[in-house]
Amino acid sequence: MSFVIVFAYLAFMVGVGIVGFRSSRATPDDFFLAGRAVGPLVFFFTLIATNFSAFFFLGFAGAGYRIGYSYYGIMSFGTALVSVGFLLIGYKAWKLGTEHGFITPSELIDHRFRNAPLTLLYAGVMVLFTIPYLAIQPIGAGYLLSELTGGAVPYFGGAVLLTLCMVFYVFLGGMRSVALTDVVQGMLMLALMVLSVAFIASALGGFATANQRVLAEYPELFSRAGGDGYFTGRRWFSFMLLFLVSVPLFPQVFMRFFIPRKVPSITRAAVLYPLVTATLFLGPVVIGVFGRLTFPGLQGSESDQILPMMLAAHAPAWLGALVIVGALAAFMSTMDSQLLALSSIITRDLYVKHRDPKLNLAGQVRFGRVIVVVLAVIGLAVAFRPPDTIFDIATEAFTGLAVLFPTTIAALYWRGTSAAGCVASILVGQVLLIGYHYQWIPERLAFGFLPLVPILVTSTVVLVVVTKLQRSSGTMSVEP
Repeated sequence: MSFVIVFAYLAFMVGVGIVGFRSSRATPDDFFLAGRAVGPLVFFFTLIATNFSAFFFLGFAGAGYRIGYSYYGIMSFGTALVSVGFLLIGYKAWKLGTEHGFITPSELIDHRFRNAPLTLLYAGVMVLFTIPYLAIQPIGAGYLLSELTGGAVPYFGGAVLLTLCMVFYVFLGGMRSVALTDVVQGMLMLALMVLSVAFIASALGGFATANQRVLAEYPELFSRAGGDGYFTGRRWFSFMLLFLVSVPLFPQVFMRFFIPRKVPSITRAAVLYPLVTATLFLGPVVIGVFGRLTFPGLQGSESDQILPMMLAAHAPAWLGALVIVGALAAFMSTMDSQLLALSSIITRDLYVKHRDPKLNLAGQVRFGRVIVVVLAVIGLAVAFRPPDTIFDIATEAFTGLAVLFPTTIAALYWRGTSAAGCVASILVGQVLLIGYHYQWIPERLAFGFLPLVPILVTSTVVLVVVTKLQRSSGTMSVEP
């Protein structure tokens, strides 16, 4: 039964992708941005689906298991702030993208500063820190399919199956296929998450009974600081800031700002996004918290498998199969967008601009399709031996992209910013990130915050100081 439902879903997604292919044209605008003609409903669902990933289905449940309900507070409030980021960056990006035909975020930076090293650096950081987040999706698919089929589908076999299916429709139809599949996937994941929470809670005696049992055995899961006192006040602040400055800078999100037919699509999505996500984010966290009752003692990345473990233990087989479908929808709707976004950056900002500037439009689409396949293979290579918990991988990826925030805001709102200031800001930020990651910089020098906070403050100060020094020395030309 499980196999039939899962394979029927994958076949259906391939069919939807083929529909997108039949309406597509062999131009970069069409392949990467669906011809910039996406309406408000499709835009909203593609934005939602792009952000609901393995991190949502498995990472949230794993964090709920380890940390408790305080994690939901972090994610729901943080999500509201993401909408501020959408408005802060989205409107300006849409306006400039429409006027100048930008396809990638790096093209906006290149137009603003006309500085090749800065454009390459900006594009490189986007690619480098999106690949680990891309790898989370096949990791999640492998965990889910293996657990809910009792090992009949091995972990890496599940990762490969999902990747092959999704690469097929992205390869064919580009953004048109991605946008169409996102609408279906968005609706599925919303409905099935609600259904899975209801069944698991019922199997444990209802919400009130299950929560009372958890409270009696693990009271720390109901505290503001959460399990092990993880969420101090400064960490709360850090995560609020992390989502605000990093989510809009994932290339698959940033490029979404170029695809609407009209700008009201962005403002409507910014209003609805926190309402929908704050409701749905509760689901996987609840399942993770309840998981302590059925599977106590899980350690590290083991806890990332708590959602499929709970489904296998408490839900009927048919529901488990349907939730597999909902989770696969989350994984695919993020990974397809990541592949397409990274492919566009590598094709246009790296290959065409610096290797083959005369490559025609059809050739750019062909090259982009090849890069989709290459990136998918890289994602599978990372997934073959997962390096850490999904939560830790995501946090590192978010922090690396957050370093681009000062440069992005300066490019959109500060006419006098210098390219040298932006380059210095990004380089200093990445050096600090490496230092904190490898503990060359002592943890105490984060002053109780996540490393993001001192990194972002320092990067911003560097950008402003270098720009001011260039102005005072008279070496900076005024940008158009």
